[in-house]
Amino acid sequence: MGIKSALLTSSLVFAGLSVAPTDATAAQQFILFDMVPSAGAASCLPQARGHVRVVSFGPAEQLLVTVEGLPPNTDFDFFVIQVPTAPFGLAWYQGDIETDDSGRGAAMFIGRFSSETFIVAPGAAPAPDVHPGGQFPDATSNPPTAPVHTFHLGLWFNSPDDAAKAKCANTETPFNGDHTAGIQVLNTSNFAADQGPLRQLSP
Repeated sequence: MGIKSALLTSSLVFAGLSVAPTDATAAQQFILFDMVPSAGAASCLPQARGHVRVVSFGPAEQLLVTVEGLPPNTDFDFFVIQVPTAPFGLAWYQGDIETDDSGRGAAMFIGRFSSETFIVAPGAAPAPDVHPGGQFPDATSNPPTAPVHTFHLGLWFNSPDDAAKAKCANTETPFNGDHTAGIQVLNTSNFAADQGPLRQLSP
């Protein structure tokens, strides 16, 4: 879905919330919430905002995120995370968001975005070493962990250079596909660390 189509879809979806649900949609549950600028981006991108709508269809959820107040024509990386701020805990790379000429962007994802969202590793196992070099090389095995819920969201610059162009810090972080991302831009720190917004939705 292109940016214009996604933004149009977003407008229609949010506008439709005031309409009484039909029989087909009456059983669907949804939540709405905002993302706010991270501490590292608050001074360089004070107008940055994100708006999220999650709809549960039972077996899975549809998550629609729109962003605004960001640098134009820039790539960002979207993650589901354990806590909203550093050290972030466990994180899942969900996808990319690219802004248009006005610094707005949108993306839609299908997955588990509810009180059942979690990561688990019953034991250690070998992991593919796809990116062995750089500041953040791949681990070659996983750390075992009991189920850990990941109820927060975060958005990162795709590169430190893009962050620098926006007059933000050019710190390199592992939050993109080859582990060379920039700083976090938006997060859900407007919710307590153990009360991330995805926890509100019970499928």
